[in-house]
Amino acid sequence: MQQQSALPFRFWILALIALINSISFTSIIPLLYPYAKQFGLSDFQASLLTTAYAICQFISTPILGRLSDVLGRKPLLVTSLSGTVVAGLLASFTPVAWLLYAARMLDGLTGGNVSVARAVVSDMMSPAQRPKAFGIFDAMFRLGFVAGPTLSYLAQTLPPFPGVSSLGMGFLVSASMAFIAVVLTVFFLPETLAERQEFRFSAQDFGIGKIIKSATRPTLGQLFLLTFFSGFSFTIFTFAFQPFFLNELGQNAEMLAIVFAMFGILGFVAQIFWLEPLIKRFSLMNILVISLLVRGIIFLLIPTFPTFPIFLVLSIFFGIANAYPLPLINSLLSINSSNREQGEIFGINASYLSISNAFGPAIGGILVGLGYKAPFWITGVLTLLTTWFAFSLKPQLEDTPSSSAEP
Repeated sequence: MQQQSALPFRFWILALIALINSISFTSIIPLLYPYAKQFGLSDFQASLLTTAYAICQFISTPILGRLSDVLGRKPLLVTSLSGTVVAGLLASFTPVAWLLYAARMLDGLTGGNVSVARAVVSDMMSPAQRPKAFGIFDAMFRLGFVAGPTLSYLAQTLPPFPGVSSLGMGFLVSASMAFIAVVLTVFFLPETLAERQEFRFSAQDFGIGKIIKSATRPTLGQLFLLTFFSGFSFTIFTFAFQPFFLNELGQNAEMLAIVFAMFGILGFVAQIFWLEPLIKRFSLMNILVISLLVRGIIFLLIPTFPTFPIFLVLSIFFGIANAYPLPLINSLLSINSSNREQGEIFGINASYLSISNAFGPAIGGILVGLGYKAPFWITGVLTLLTTWFAFSLKPQLEDTPSSSAEP
């Protein structure tokens, strides 16, 4: 019998693909706003680049997940990553703003690669292995948040290609990284779906109504809502964090980049080295509840003690606690659903995360208008309410992986 701690080689291929995909995704995050300004867009118009991506991803991810249960994981993963390649090339060479919007929408519509990849993790692993595997998978993605912006900065220092600005070079790098991920998937990642479902097209299967209705599903519906509430409160923080850091704490952009890198490094270390020992001692739900509780308390402490030294200490605890909710929720979803519906489940869950990413920053922008501290008070309270909601789910969920279940 294979040891629970031993993960197969093909998983590490998938983890490498996840890292490269994350670098591709995060390399354009620092570029969106200044690139939009280069086209003469207003602040509101620039924010729509993120909203358009998130809404398109919200619509498409359950479709891609469902199709991966029917057609196989590998074809959908290749298709999704290829869409990122095309979108990056289009954004880098576009001479007009509307094509930039089109590129972001295309990237969102084909942006289901992470949810399909998580279904691959479920295919490969027994339920007992999944928490560790999801922790490593998400750690690879988090590590990309350190490498992506750095690579984007370096790309801007290179001599630009004809027809591409220095900012556009960052999108070109993003497309190149996604292309590497496509090559790795095609030649080194085997198909993992053991039993393909019969394809029957139904508008009900692929509609937004199904996404909304999924919230009423026993057990899984509450986990989908937990993803939304957790993501919504977190994205309010991510939007409000920068103006608070620069204006309230009086720091500069260079120090901001260092703090972002620190978040990524701490999250990577927490998921790679500390998650598995915690899972051996505590249930998944207990770890999830504690991590959300710590996150909510930190959100409240930041505006209470608005000094940089205290903020730095709080950021260390935040970087650790913030590493756990997403992989734990994914593990709970996987454990509490059948093997045949893994792709669809992760696609739906990614849609809930996408819609929280669309609404959270917009609400954060409104709250910043009330003061730099206001978003932290609000998101702190929302996170504590989310913690209570997660705690209330404990009796309903199977949160201890069984080693006897089939992978």
